[in-house]
Amino acid sequence: MTNPVSVPVLARQPAGEPRWLRVALDVPLPGLFDYRCDQDVEPGLRVIVSFGRRKLVGVVVELAQAPSMDPAQIKTVERVLYDLPPFAPDWMRLARFAAEYYQRPLGEVMLPVLPPPLRKPSSYQGKRSGLGPVARRDAAQARQERKAQVAPDPAPQDEPQTLAPQASASPIAQPPALHPEQQVAVDAIAALNGFKPVLLHGVTGSGKTEVYLHAAQAVLAAGRQVLLMVPEINLTPQLEAALRARFEPIIGAGGLAVLHSGLADGERIESWSRVQRGQARLLLGTRMSIFAPMPELGMIVVDEEHDPSYKQQEGLRYSARDLAVWRAHDRDIPVVLGSATPSLESWQHAERGHYLRLALQNRASASRLPDVRLVDTRRLQMKQGLSPQLIEALGDRLARGEQSLVFLNRRGYAPVLHCGSCGWVSHCPRCSTFTVLHRVEGRSAYRLHCHHCGYQGTVPRACPECGDQDLLPMGRGTQRVEEHLAELFPQARIARIDADSTRKKGSAQALFASVHAGEVDILVGTQMVSKGHDFRRLGLVGVLNADSMLFAHDFRAPERLFAQLMQVAGRAGRHTANGEVIIQTGYPEQPVYQALKRHDYAGFARYMLQEREATGLPPYAYQALLTAEARELQQALAFLQRARDVADQAGLPALDAVTRYDPVPLRVVRVAHVERAQLLVESTHRPALQAFLTAWSAWLPQIAGEMRVRWQLEVDPLEI
Repeated sequence: MTNPVSVPVLARQPAGEPRWLRVALDVPLPGLFDYRCDQDVEPGLRVIVSFGRRKLVGVVVELAQAPSMDPAQIKTVERVLYDLPPFAPDWMRLARFAAEYYQRPLGEVMLPVLPPPLRKPSSYQGKRSGLGPVARRDAAQARQERKAQVAPDPAPQDEPQTLAPQASASPIAQPPALHPEQQVAVDAIAALNGFKPVLLHGVTGSGKTEVYLHAAQAVLAAGRQVLLMVPEINLTPQLEAALRARFEPIIGAGGLAVLHSGLADGERIESWSRVQRGQARLLLGTRMSIFAPMPELGMIVVDEEHDPSYKQQEGLRYSARDLAVWRAHDRDIPVVLGSATPSLESWQHAERGHYLRLALQNRASASRLPDVRLVDTRRLQMKQGLSPQLIEALGDRLARGEQSLVFLNRRGYAPVLHCGSCGWVSHCPRCSTFTVLHRVEGRSAYRLHCHHCGYQGTVPRACPECGDQDLLPMGRGTQRVEEHLAELFPQARIARIDADSTRKKGSAQALFASVHAGEVDILVGTQMVSKGHDFRRLGLVGVLNADSMLFAHDFRAPERLFAQLMQVAGRAGRHTANGEVIIQTGYPEQPVYQALKRHDYAGFARYMLQEREATGLPPYAYQALLTAEARELQQALAFLQRARDVADQAGLPALDAVTRYDPVPLRVVRVAHVERAQLLVESTHRPALQAFLTAWSAWLPQIAGEMRVRWQLEVDPLEI
């Protein structure tokens, strides 16, 4: 990544003369846009402007002494928005860096990360702005405050902006005593002065969260803000409750803010505003929270730092973890990356001494790590995908009054519906993939559902190809496993947690609460249950169909499989004796499973890094992926080939240091009647790749426009 980029702030024009502004807008065009303003304005404020026939909210990036074009052609700002303080220079630097590194216009970074009403002109029209009581402020009063250079509104008395010395000693919820490894980690983080990335590598159940909380308490006591990031929304309620119990006595009821996409617009604005004004001292959020303006940020924590959910997969395809490291460097503060299965990139940084590695090798409770048992399924007679060993273990745990988790990363009833006579399988009419057989929630009816485009269809009465009426489900999803377990153990209380059972708002929180309350005997779940949850009565984890990821095309598949299995295995035996994990596999000799059996992440990482280095793959190379979408596959491939050719013809920078591969169709080539293809470029030198991408991306809009193709350039892709 490049060095921090400063945001130029030029001197203001004398009173009475027009202000020339350079504004970032959320439009797919490079550069900033000139506007005239007759009001007092400064960089970081939002403005409403006319752009073509539309009204847009933009962010003032620079004040200019003179316009860059004919003043007669420059439009006047329609409204300056004073409802929030201007974005601070460090936030502007973060946005500019993200735009340059991920090859996007600055406006496509700044505006989409804001809560929706803050970027919509309609929010400021009429009496009902939709902004809520915190963000609504009288514009005239705000202008008067700025002229007088008055600081932003002080926090209410019950929401102190800093902790007084005596506040740090206020009564708080008594934390559990730290074990020696935790204490060493807390002391090491407290001793840091300035920027330093810390990789907190702790086995599941080792108490990484307690280390975060102790480190955060020291930062809060020093009067600074803390950002604590988690990968998924469903991990926030449990952690939010712990944070409130621990810190509300010293930072006040409004001192904690939560930020994620599951919040209503008003709730997001409330959190955003309190954090920006310094009223909220501790922010808990998902990947979007990395862009929250925090004027007194003192530490960033990224929990489960390896998780792919930190990578945005649409629009600005940023890595929140990588931006957290950059932001900590820019602010000269510590950043703590925690995981039981760190990403290979972070592990390599620690191996080279770039990150401080702190290890928690033992569980915080008296329990030991669960025994991992590999069940070879090649010669077993399975019952609906369950081995006799797993069925017996489930019965034993049920008899002992303990909970069990059956993990299958495939939702739905069955992957496909098929005809045994002619071989027909259910395909999505809009995609080059299968439709999944789903049981309608709360009913005995079934439907076909495509997880790629959302298509839903009725189950045919007979095979469309041969007319045979004996259509059967092939394979198993969570719904079918849940159904079979209910037949095997009719006395058991069985619950299923996946994307289908948690569609309604609050349903995931309710389901997890029932598991924590002991109201569930057997839990069937997907990756939603694999990390972050501390199920106190869970003694057994059974893993079905793990081999599906073992031979995937993506070179990161083994790393993802190991992380997923170690995370879900870590749910077992945290507070019960003799925790056990049963993994059903047809390839028990594979290194992934053997390392997992030994709980040997370091050995697995060493093996994988040697393999990556030998093949020249990340983290020993840096990649970017150009994806094209068109009505016809040949059209998408032709665009990619032309983009590849123009790099040679134009003599782009660092051409010799960048490898350009041939265009190929995506694995799922058609989604919703759109054909997709990709072109991979890579280099062993990151600055060389960045120089090439900056020059190359300037050519792509023109080529795409001529060939009527949609395109997306992704830097550091996680899936290829």
